[in-house]
Amino acid sequence: MDATLQPFFHPTGIAVIGASHDPVKLGFGVARNLTGSGYRGAIHLVNPRGGELMGHAVCRDLASVPDPVDLAVIVVPAAAVPDALRACGARGIRAAIIASGGFREVGAEGAALESQVATIARELGVRLIGPNCIGLLDTHLPLDTTFLAPPPPVPGDVAFVSHSGAICAAVIDWASGQGFGLSRLVSLGNQTDVCETDVLAHVASDAHTRVLTLYLEGIRDGRRFIEQAARVSREKAVVALKVGRFAAGQRAVASHTGALAGQEAAYNAAFARAGVIRAETNEEMFDWARALAWCPLPAKRDVAILTNAGGPGVVAADAIEALGLPLASLAASTLARLRGVLPAAASLQNPVDMLASAGPREFAESLAALLNDDGVGAVLVITPPPPTHSAEAVCEAMIPVIRAAKKPVVVTLMGENLVRQGRELLRDARIPDYRFPERAASALATLARRAAFLDAPTPEPARFPAVDADEVRAVLDASAPGFLPQDAVARVLGAYGLTLPRIVLAATADDAVRVAGELGYPVALKVASPEIPHKSDVGGVLLGLGDAAAVRAGFATVQANARRAHPAARLDGVHVQRMLPEGQEVIVGAVQDPQFGALVMFGAGGTEVEGVKDVAFALAPLPRAEAEAMLDATWAGRKLRGFRHLPPADRAAAIDAVLRLGQLVADHPAIAEVEINPLRVRRDGEGVVAVDVRLRRS
Repeated sequence: MDATLQPFFHPTGIAVIGASHDPVKLGFGVARNLTGSGYRGAIHLVNPRGGELMGHAVCRDLASVPDPVDLAVIVVPAAAVPDALRACGARGIRAAIIASGGFREVGAEGAALESQVATIARELGVRLIGPNCIGLLDTHLPLDTTFLAPPPPVPGDVAFVSHSGAICAAVIDWASGQGFGLSRLVSLGNQTDVCETDVLAHVASDAHTRVLTLYLEGIRDGRRFIEQAARVSREKAVVALKVGRFAAGQRAVASHTGALAGQEAAYNAAFARAGVIRAETNEEMFDWARALAWCPLPAKRDVAILTNAGGPGVVAADAIEALGLPLASLAASTLARLRGVLPAAASLQNPVDMLASAGPREFAESLAALLNDDGVGAVLVITPPPPTHSAEAVCEAMIPVIRAAKKPVVVTLMGENLVRQGRELLRDARIPDYRFPERAASALATLARRAAFLDAPTPEPARFPAVDADEVRAVLDASAPGFLPQDAVARVLGAYGLTLPRIVLAATADDAVRVAGELGYPVALKVASPEIPHKSDVGGVLLGLGDAAAVRAGFATVQANARRAHPAARLDGVHVQRMLPEGQEVIVGAVQDPQFGALVMFGAGGTEVEGVKDVAFALAPLPRAEAEAMLDATWAGRKLRGFRHLPPADRAAAIDAVLRLGQLVADHPAIAEVEINPLRVRRDGEGVVAVDVRLRRS
């Protein structure tokens, strides 16, 4: 952990610069919250007017503040922040929270002021959180440097790190209404200095924190975030909500891979590598966080459903299976135990429908029977308001059973007013409750995902030692930015064990006929132009040409088609290639993502790849298990095992191609994008053939 950030989380003394007697000012809110938080360190309030505030003497300037003090909370107008920072430096304070707004969020003038603040802080060695933030709080230390209106969050075990201060305020109030507390909250604001990656280890080190939740609008240093999050997520669950999902990409791309490798694909790949669980909504993030904080992890994925109403049980079963979890097959001993508890009309098949007459005894004893079944990994309990008993009585009966269990149990109390008291009992017992079965099922799926992550070893990226990186560097150094000619592409890929079939440039029709004769018929012709990325789209590809006459006519055809589609494009002739053996066609590509580095893709190849979007992405270099998972995530990859008339293809060779291409682009950042489309995967044991390859140097 970065020792320079320690004063933010364990300060010995805090100075509030800009503490105010005016209740409508933020400086009053900070002073009120800090002095009322129970913080046991020194508290110093600073305002040129002096006086007394909330039982504390107000110092007229920072120089007169006595020891100890190692953290400043700055709540002055934006224009006064530079002088406040200089005073911090002179006083020896090396950590400051700038709660003030009026910086880059308001325009160019504010951005210039923020840049000045950052420069001053660097020169003085002062670490900054903010500006334009609400600060941080720790409910267990305790400590509250925010200006938010009371009441503060109740102590809990879910930490929240946010780029948005407004979201922090809403989450504090919402969390108390949902029955869970927060351990730490960090509002980062404009992140002039300290960012989300910097605070991960510090927040995770808190003994009271079981789950970290992140509200992210971006990530400053992608690879460093992955490294930090990967370490943290082995100890504490990390759930992230990344917003701004559909912002238009800014980089120019000229391949299918580049077009599909947008911001979302990169973030998904990064979170997967780091073990970060990505949520789609704020509600989902905290639904999952409660389950992760309060439930044991399942040893098995199989779920049992217990309900007193058939319809909700069916809804839950659909949701469970849609999330990829199996419904548990109940053991004969479990069925016998249920028969002894439930009426004859009850349905004992999973979902177990106890019927509407079920009361506290039936819920508790049936739940115990399911939890005792070795084939059950988790239980989802559902009850609308019981018609003959109170939800409170039902929950009271189940709580001891759930608390004694070593398996996760989540409860769906459907309704509102009639289940309120039952809900309060569950929350006091730290048992996750949800209004509808789909949310409860989603929480169980997250627990299963977390268990699988922790059970799996941390794999090392696959590396192929017999590669010639010097050859690749030589080719790239000798090449201008843009797409490389085919002979250079062949040298680059060949250096990493990806052999291309011989392809020859023919400048004239006569050359094409001569080359075709040397290669052997039948042949394929592809228009040669660095300015036409998708040749088949313009009629620039002809296949299966069987003699000299066909080649001569084909040369004229592809040239005319290309000229018609791109009148100003440079045409170098055609590439001639012998027709290749049959096989299944896939796409393998890689690009450099501006935040996370090399990103590799696998999926369904051909001309419709962007429309079909049967693709998967991963960060490169990648472990073999991750490459196998990429194939399994696509129909194109699963089909390589064989399907109907298709015999099994050489899946191992396809995985090798993914790994080699990923290693190539990770080793050589000057390669902006490379795409093999299609990669023809031959029968099992016969290898792969790169039919068409494009490689662009940045």
